[in-house]
Amino acid sequence: MEPWAIALLCIGCALASAILTFFLTRFLFKKQLRDNPPINEKMIRAMFMSMGRPATEKQIREIMRNVRNQNK
Repeated sequence: MEPWAIALLCIGCALASAILTFFLTRFLFKKQLRDNPPINEKMIRAMFMSMGRPATEKQIREIMRNVRNQNK
């Protein structure tokens, strides 16, 4: 096999590997965020209590909906 063909094959394999790794990592990262959101209702309640006022369920649901919509 010619040396230029070997080099071209190595470059092609590296490029295909990089593309596959990018999409796989992106998929797994999105799945991880969907399964384990970075903020939950308990954290929102604690944030409101630290500000000195209780949060209503409507406010908590609205904040959670906004967080989910930003991740899409």
